[in-house]
Amino acid sequence: MLRFFILALSGAVGTIARYTLGGLTHQILGFQFPYGTFVVNASGCLAIGFLGTLADERSLFSPDLRVAMILGFLGAFTTCSSFTYETWAMLKNGDLFFASLNIIGSLVVWFVSLFSGVLLARSI
Repeated sequence: MLRFFILALSGAVGTIARYTLGGLTHQILGFQFPYGTFVVNASGCLAIGFLGTLADERSLFSPDLRVAMILGFLGAFTTCSSFTYETWAMLKNGDLFFASLNIIGSLVVWFVSLFSGVLLARSI
């Protein structure tokens, strides 16, 4: 039961962090493109690469902390459902350029971010 409480609490914190970072990003960059979702997903991929590598390769975290960080916080923080919906809306509105840019750019940046997190974790 404690693990469910940890998961729920860390998920709530991840949701608040996603909302805050996404909002700040849109304030800075505008609303023409889903910059908030893009930045949240890139930073989430970096974090999961970094924390996942530290957890898997260095066993630095207890199982409960790993659940809290990766499943709870980052599971709620990353916004792939928002990404899909926003891309669909762009396609529906006939904006093939930005929809394609969002799909290709997101996948490239997410994998580069994840790989960067892995390398960062391995370097310390």
